[in-house]
Amino acid sequence: MTKRVVLIGHPVAHSLSGAMQQAAFDERSIDATYELWDRAPMELAEAIAELRGDDFLGANVTIPHKEKVVPLVDRLTEEAHATGAVNTLTREGRKLIGHNTDVPGFKVALDKLVGKQKMPRQAVVLGAGGGSRAVVYGLITEGFTRVIVFNRHLHRAEALVKHFGRSAAHMELRAMPWHESIIEAELAKTRVLVNATSIGLHGDETPIPGEILPPELLVLDLVYRKTRLLRDAAAAGDETADGELMLLHQGAAAFTLWTGQPAPLELMQTKLAEARAGGIESAEGEPTGAVTTG
Repeated sequence: MTKRVVLIGHPVAHSLSGAMQQAAFDERSIDATYELWDRAPMELAEAIAELRGDDFLGANVTIPHKEKVVPLVDRLTEEAHATGAVNTLTREGRKLIGHNTDVPGFKVALDKLVGKQKMPRQAVVLGAGGGSRAVVYGLITEGFTRVIVFNRHLHRAEALVKHFGRSAAHMELRAMPWHESIIEAELAKTRVLVNATSIGLHGDETPIPGEILPPELLVLDLVYRKTRLLRDAAAAGDETADGELMLLHQGAAAFTLWTGQPAPLELMQTKLAEARAGGIESAEGEPTGAVTTG
């Protein structure tokens, strides 16, 4: 019986993940298909219940469902519990297990961006959604001592900070209002900037103006393209990286969870590059615009 893996989001019109995962299944001779399920929030519980059937290996979960899916599964792994967000589901019999492979994916991307220099200890994070939770938890567990979270809707950033209250007890984790002057002042004190909003996914929008970017920052944009933010950062003399490496490694970790086999990383990276060259910009159907920061 052909097994099924689905990506559940709203919307999911395009998928870099689909191209990457299907190629991996085929290369490893695994009889499985990767499907896109566009499910509105009111349809989420029904979709998750369907995944308990024997024909499913599991699923990916994306915006806007990463946090909403948490109470719908039977068990959470440590990283899923710690972040309060799930991006991958596996089955154990009829039970569904929630995982967060964004966390190890982010750590790979951060390590590559930092390179051989010493890991910094201060960061600014833009956004407070499911992706931001993986980023903040990754920074906490990497030993960062000061992380400032900005979000258009301050209460969302405050809720994120409160969620991590216990695990971040050893450090300064704060939410601050989204004002350019405050962001500029914080960027002057930090080494790492992570954009975990989807601003810049389409068009030429940027979450913050280029003129407030100081030199010698390490800038990671989770959007999977060379955004205006990354171009502005490069012009300011900053090291930059987009979200492809995080996407690749979270997908590879998910593949291994579903199949028990090591992921064909080089093939998956090639398929990602081909899909991007073909004009697909969104791996996870993320909506655009400032509203997604809150």
